[in-house]
Amino acid sequence: MHSVQADDQQRDSRVAGQPDGSPRRATIHDVARLAGVSRQTVSRAVNDKGEIDPVTKERVLEAARLLDYRPSRFARGMVRKGAVTTGLVIPDLMNPFFPEVAAGVLEAAEQRGWQVVVWDSRTDVDREREALDVLSHQADAVVGYFKNEDAELARLLGGVPLVLLERGPQQTRFGAVGIDVAVGMERGVAHLVAAGHRRIGLLDGDGLSAPGPRRAAFLDEVRRHGLPVDQGWIVLCPEHSVAGGEIAMARLLSAHPEVTAVVGFNDLIAIGAIRTARSRGLRVPDDLAVLGFDGLSLGELVEPALTTLHIDKRRLGRLAVEQVARLRAGEEPLTGADAWVIPELVVRASA
Repeated sequence: MHSVQADDQQRDSRVAGQPDGSPRRATIHDVARLAGVSRQTVSRAVNDKGEIDPVTKERVLEAARLLDYRPSRFARGMVRKGAVTTGLVIPDLMNPFFPEVAAGVLEAAEQRGWQVVVWDSRTDVDREREALDVLSHQADAVVGYFKNEDAELARLLGGVPLVLLERGPQQTRFGAVGIDVAVGMERGVAHLVAAGHRRIGLLDGDGLSAPGPRRAAFLDEVRRHGLPVDQGWIVLCPEHSVAGGEIAMARLLSAHPEVTAVVGFNDLIAIGAIRTARSRGLRVPDDLAVLGFDGLSLGELVEPALTTLHIDKRRLGRLAVEQVARLRAGEEPLTGADAWVIPELVVRASA
């Protein structure tokens, strides 16, 4: 009989890794590694399933005892029901963009008979880590938005399939579904230029120390059109909200009162820009054209109605579930055009 040998020091070293130096909670992956079996075999052993060799079962249970492994009650319930559980991590439930993405995930998961656990990370890397620690015990796969790097995500998930949202397939080693921001910005800036605008600003939502794809695409397009615009025409919003857009638009007008058009990082920021412009006595779009980048339903309700680059958010969620299904089946994830959502220009009254 093959037995598992490990003392307390070995056990702690196998599951060490918390930021404060304390041992982290053992996962099913730790047990599988120590016992030399698959996660599925560990699951069968700890849930007392019959279809497992008694010798193997004893080896797994010994490993679980040595590692002080305690399977999640929630996860055990899911295993007994035979359901697939997918964790969904989103950064801001209050932003109407993300519930639409979540709706796409939920619809696609429901069609497959899967269950979804939703976690709001609040754009905080520590909450992301907490989510992944919990979901590594509760979920069969994880979909979401993450600021942590690939190596950290892999360490925390320990082999659970992961699909990243809004990262292109070439930008991560995990499954991914991206938004083709470059194509969207090309269409948006071309629309503004065709309307006669040359002094165009950007209200950005990414940190200045780490320029995001919207800013890079914006700068590429203004250069391509030969516009007299540089980094000085980009203002960072303090938050991804209407209030953040109001503040950023006021700063842009102070720095460049000659601006005639502005692109918002998202629709909420663009709506904030409209509010500031109107409070300054500017007419939208006659004095200032405003373009959003989201395609939220509320863009139709503001005055004037918001011209925007519409992202099919439900398709983003559905594609993420498709990626999960492929990963679970041992297939290669979608790549190329199949793994990207392309923004479409929707022209309304603001630009």
